[in-house]
Amino acid sequence: MGRVWSLGMPDHVPVRGLFETHLTVADLERSVAFYRDVIRLPLALEIPERNAAFFWVGEPGRGLLGLWSLGSAPLGMTLHLAFDVALEDVLDAPRRLRAQGIVPLSFFAVEADEPSVIGWMPAAAVYLRDPDGHMLEYLAMLDEEPRPEAGIVTWSEWVTLRAPASSP
Repeated sequence: MGRVWSLGMPDHVPVRGLFETHLTVADLERSVAFYRDVIRLPLALEIPERNAAFFWVGEPGRGLLGLWSLGSAPLGMTLHLAFDVALEDVLDAPRRLRAQGIVPLSFFAVEADEPSVIGWMPAAAVYLRDPDGHMLEYLAMLDEEPRPEAGIVTWSEWVTLRAPASSP
């Protein structure tokens, strides 16, 4: 008999909705044209060197679809889902996950005690793996200007980047 997951965990991270999903595609150029021209999703970011493209679903910052050419997906055969959660819950997610015996991960899939920030969006995120190895993400869009030049940084680094420079 399979495990029944408790819905009443007192210290879980509350999920508000599905934020992001990814698909592998046979022909990235054809798929970009389809999702842009037929489905009419706005292109958020294209990364030619990684054979990947990202589209906003709905209003920018509300949902994301990632397309990866077959063989280019960084997550291999595992799938990736991102859940929309409040920023305070993303910030507290590492503690909550550890309390449940789950290792919180950074964007780079290494153990982390704070969120990663994806500068081009910008969004704060904490990652974890489900029992089958699929990468899950708790993500909160930040109400700030995108900073693609920042790349992917820790929450602490992001806070330092956005702090006004002090005058001597």
